[in-house]
Amino acid sequence: MSEINADLVRHLAGLARIDLSDAEVASLTSELAVIVDSVAKVVEVATPDVPATSHPLPLLNVFRDDEVRPSLTVEQALSGAPARDGDRFTVAAILDEEV
Repeated sequence: MSEINADLVRHLAGLARIDLSDAEVASLTSELAVIVDSVAKVVEVATPDVPATSHPLPLLNVFRDDEVRPSLTVEQALSGAPARDGDRFTVAAILDEEV
């Protein structure tokens, strides 16, 4: 059983500058005790031989093969651009920095 009690909850609330009513202190005392006990159970079984997991099922990213395909030419891509500089779009600067 955890050592969470009403005095500890009030102390933590004071450190966090949170004003709690007596009902909130009572509720948080039991809720935090359950959380601390649950974490303690996980710590008991989380030994070095147990691999860390972020998801209960193995997930893999599915990527398609990277293959060259026909695409737009530079002229086609820039045909609707309001301004360009050679083979690049020209846009208004958004920072006051020299590049």
